[in-house]
Amino acid sequence: MLELVDITKIYNDTTILNNLSLTIEDQKTLAIVGPSGAGKTTLLRIIAGLTAADGGTFLWNGQATTPAKLRKEGVIGVVFQGFELFPNLTVLRNITLAPTLQGQAVAQAEAKAQALLAQLDLSDQAQAYPDALSGGQKQRVAIARALALNPQILLYDEPTSALDPNLRQSVANLINSVKAQGMTQVVVTHDMAFAQSVADTTFTVAKFGGDAQ
Repeated sequence: MLELVDITKIYNDTTILNNLSLTIEDQKTLAIVGPSGAGKTTLLRIIAGLTAADGGTFLWNGQATTPAKLRKEGVIGVVFQGFELFPNLTVLRNITLAPTLQGQAVAQAEAKAQALLAQLDLSDQAQAYPDALSGGQKQRVAIARALALNPQILLYDEPTSALDPNLRQSVANLINSVKAQGMTQVVVTHDMAFAQSVADTTFTVAKFGGDAQ
């Protein structure tokens, strides 16, 4: 369980998050929702260790920590809004790059990647390049790449924003299938209907705080 206590973030003398507290429960999906500019993505980046908070405490299973440390240790994985796939690498290499750079044997990384591709119905795209994929396929490759590092918490930044509306349900199904395997997930979205279809709990970010529902 990851707990955020009294998190504050200030940009250019403007308070984006003020004494925000939030609990991310194990094996549950939390949706972070709220109006544009309320700080949803900022909060996600703080949880991911990509942006530092200006105040507050983080507890991982009751022990003080930092998101940057958790990300370095592989506890946290991120699926970025723009997918951030390397266009010059095949789908398989996009997935195996980080594990092999971390010292995992190539054969082991490729076996894991192939298993993930099969799970996500992408086995026939292993040698394809990102430019040849649809938006939905890129989304699944981005998820496979994050899962390849075996995170305990998986974060999604607006997972449906770059997709056609008719693909939203397929993404919801995918997130729910990952949850069924025991993954803890946090989804930032502006789409309340999508949030309700994937989340056990929603957290509404408003300026100067937030509320869990």
